[in-house]
Amino acid sequence: MKPLVLALAAAALALGACQDKVRRPECPQGKVCLEYGSEVEPLTLDPQMSNLVPEARIIGDLMLGLVTETPDAQPTPGMATHWETSADGLVWTFHLREARWSDGAPVTAHDFVFAYRRILDPKTAAIYGYLAYILKNGQAANEGKAPLESVGARALDDRTLQLTLEHPAPYLPQLLMHLSFYPAPKHAVEKHGDKWVQPGNYVSNGPYRLVSWRLGDRITVEKNPYFYDARNVCVDRINYYPTPDAVSAERRVQRGELDVNTSFQSNRYARLKDTMPGYPRTHLSLATAYLSFNTSDVQAFKDVRVRRALSMAIDRDFITGKLLRAGQVPAYSFVTPGTANYPAQAPKLRWAAMSFPARQAEARSLLAAAGYGPDNPLKIGLKVANVTDTLLLTEAVQADWRAIGVQPTISQAEGAVAFADYRNRNFDVGSMSWYADFNDPVTFLGLLKSDTGAQNYGDYKNPAYDALLLQADNEPDARRRAEILAQAEQLMLDEEAIAPIFFVVNRALVSPRVTGWVGNALNWHRARYLCVKPSA
Repeated sequence: MKPLVLALAAAALALGACQDKVRRPECPQGKVCLEYGSEVEPLTLDPQMSNLVPEARIIGDLMLGLVTETPDAQPTPGMATHWETSADGLVWTFHLREARWSDGAPVTAHDFVFAYRRILDPKTAAIYGYLAYILKNGQAANEGKAPLESVGARALDDRTLQLTLEHPAPYLPQLLMHLSFYPAPKHAVEKHGDKWVQPGNYVSNGPYRLVSWRLGDRITVEKNPYFYDARNVCVDRINYYPTPDAVSAERRVQRGELDVNTSFQSNRYARLKDTMPGYPRTHLSLATAYLSFNTSDVQAFKDVRVRRALSMAIDRDFITGKLLRAGQVPAYSFVTPGTANYPAQAPKLRWAAMSFPARQAEARSLLAAAGYGPDNPLKIGLKVANVTDTLLLTEAVQADWRAIGVQPTISQAEGAVAFADYRNRNFDVGSMSWYADFNDPVTFLGLLKSDTGAQNYGDYKNPAYDALLLQADNEPDARRRAEILAQAEQLMLDEEAIAPIFFVVNRALVSPRVTGWVGNALNWHRARYLCVKPSA
């Protein structure tokens, strides 16, 4: 071999070795570090302002509510060691453990009262404000019709919090696991205002504290020495990386750059089981993938015939069985199977049993009756997040709609941007998934109440639907309550308020070095329960 050829070969080998080298931050000697892929860049780490699952994942490692999750996502005491409930189910008294914020200041019941007033303050404009309507006068305060001081949350002393509810809610411990009910550090928020969430200002009461946030690169947290259970927290440092490209993230996990990635491309599941045995983790979720129709701004979507035609024309069996192929189940309802406190025979879209060709024919007829056809095709935009599975799904939907004469155009954006557009109604049709905030049908059905606000993306409004949910709230008999909620869902489905597509399967790639990862329907895997074995 000639010297030049030898030199070129050596250079190629060196370049290949460089490319194959694991690009993993150095972990301090004697420490345990976790490199964590988490899909999209968060917009915020403020528990009262967040609404995206990747945000909640990180915030749930920084903050701790009155109730928290076990490794399998069951409710367990968090900041509250125990609680009592009045005979009528309206007054709950929580006794708080002695704890400190990451700056050493004490965590008190006043921080919870401050947080709940803050999320309900109309000036905050919190997207999840409606969840706190469970508190007495919560909705009135959020609508500016009652003072914040009237909200049913008060500190009896520094370590005793009393919550008074609008109606009985036996699911309250489940609800209190949600980040909207985390405390807010009153002293930090009042000192820094909206900038309290920035590194250097952020204080947390959970197992980790915020160290840095490099946009587009990573968020770094370290163990919080003031956390009450810090001695049982194994991982000392976590880097969370935005990983919107699922295949790229898969390769990073395979190379050892990431220990975990919270998703993988569905149609690669069979391959991953062969090429990365032990890494893919799946579990049927309490979550539904669906489409929202912007009924406020798109005139066509005010007609139920159009919404029904578009929903009927989607080939859910192809999408789940041929396209995604990771165990997703075609959805003809919104509330997921297995949701607690719901009838076994749940409602369905009334045309669910029709064959797909029959549905396509009916969809064309409905569009024609609504005034759309070859001479006047329905032209709509389909806005989506640039996540691989979502793009696969929406391309299939686009093809299905073209088959019935509709002319859809797909536009994509980074996940946080897409959801900001959904909140601002800057879309025609949006593709999203709803992950249960707690294990009860109200977490799904409450999303479509007239007063829910920004997360009712399609602005579905029906006073009869609202009345049924109110009736269920005040029904003490569990069986009768479930029947009323099912009646509400059937009404909503009959009006084609949304187009459910499939029931979600939680998917993650988890290195066999990571211990403590427990599959669960709510898809919460708090880092305080994880550990990482030393590499071989």
